[in-house]
Amino acid sequence: MKQLGQWKRWRREVGHGGSVPRGGKRAWDEPRRRVGVYYPAPLHWILGTLREWRYRARLALCAPPVACAQFMEMQRTHRERLQMADEYARGYLAGWRECFHACREAVQEDLWGDDAVWDLGELAPDAKNPQRKN
Repeated sequence: MKQLGQWKRWRREVGHGGSVPRGGKRAWDEPRRRVGVYYPAPLHWILGTLREWRYRARLALCAPPVACAQFMEMQRTHRERLQMADEYARGYLAGWRECFHACREAVQEDLWGDDAVWDLGELAPDAKNPQRKN
């Protein structure tokens, strides 16, 4: 804890429009707080680099759960798409079968129905029944 205080005594935080301390170089910015953090010349590079390494290490250690969550999300989305495709196909096929059966029944009625038009006796030219006038 004593060492942390040792580095803090060299640290200067300057807001926008503030005056930069003499001999201070910007180590990093903190945009949320609208502050630039300044250290003396050799320390600004070392501490900025250490901060960046810590940030990247934290990202690397936290990345697998994020990747796993993304993978699970992709699987869930794919599963939902497959389910929607199956439902659509089932409905489409059911509608097609219904239409096919209705058309087949209509054709069978026309071909094998009990219509007077298809009576061969009326179609013969020497039929005993006279032709009807319109």
